[in-house]
Amino acid sequence: MINFEASSNTISNLFFVPFVLLLPTLALGDCTCDTDEAKRSDSSEMLHYKLGSIASVLVAGALGVSLPLLSRRIPTLDPKNDIFFMVKAFAAGVILATGFVHILPDAYESLTSPCLKDNPWGKFPFTGFVAMMSSIGTLMVDSFATGFYHRQHFSPSKQVPADEEIGDEHAGHIHVHTHATHGHAHGSAVSSEDAETSELIRQRIISQVLEIGIVVHSVIIGISLGTAGSIDTIKPLLVALSFHQFFEGMGLGGCISQAEFESKSTAIMATFFSLTTPIGIAIGMGVSSTYKENSPTALTVEGVFNSASAGILIYMALVDLLAADFMNPRLQKNLKLQLGANISLLLGSGCMSLLAKWA
Repeated sequence: MINFEASSNTISNLFFVPFVLLLPTLALGDCTCDTDEAKRSDSSEMLHYKLGSIASVLVAGALGVSLPLLSRRIPTLDPKNDIFFMVKAFAAGVILATGFVHILPDAYESLTSPCLKDNPWGKFPFTGFVAMMSSIGTLMVDSFATGFYHRQHFSPSKQVPADEEIGDEHAGHIHVHTHATHGHAHGSAVSSEDAETSELIRQRIISQVLEIGIVVHSVIIGISLGTAGSIDTIKPLLVALSFHQFFEGMGLGGCISQAEFESKSTAIMATFFSLTTPIGIAIGMGVSSTYKENSPTALTVEGVFNSASAGILIYMALVDLLAADFMNPRLQKNLKLQLGANISLLLGSGCMSLLAKWA
């Protein structure tokens, strides 16, 4: 067996390194629009709210991502049960609404701000273009990574050679029948094992690419809360982001659960997700004195990264999560399960969309 964890780190690094390099530029740049200083609240009181938000968001994210991982110990939530289809549909609805309702409008607002120069930002729809290219890039990574793992695991040297004795024309009836039966049974077993391995590879790639898209967005919204200058702004953000992280964590946790990573890798991925928004809040608190949310640099970086994140999440939700499950013969043959999955999808997307009223 190949080492999935070691090989897959390359994919995460390709996405995350550019983000880390450009993150400090959020606090730089000349401001072209004045910020409203009148709404700024007492700094000590804001500090208490921001510290409280770190704890609240951390607990909500950890709880959300951990619940699906308990499926290994709760038979009802096992991926082989019908109920798991509905749980996964709900989670996919949350991720889809996050991309369409939360991230994409924020990206559009940033890249069409009057604080940016009309040329080029007002001359071309960069929000949709970046989201489209991000979706195409995700498809390419998904395809190339899956192909790479398939070539590594299903290389000709690892294939079982066919039974040469079947081709002997002069063999007796009993001999041919016995070996043909043996070859057929062996081939079925190998085919079944290969199918399971292929599905496992797919689930691991999905979970890693999905976490990349979520992490980029989580850091940005954390910075937004950390740099907020008014308690009236922080209070609704605190509540909304807690629910936001909980639902988003459920979506990611479901994918990690199906990927069947080793316990150490599962813990790392869950912890990484749980810490990203609190880290973003801490970064926002650290740069709040110099951060100018209306500066061209901040607007550009936020807009581009939000657009890319939206493209990743929309692609993953529609192609890798919903399409794969909703076209599954097991779901299509069961009308009750099909209706339940569709209702769960609407509930997940509806709940997450409702949160857009506050965050």
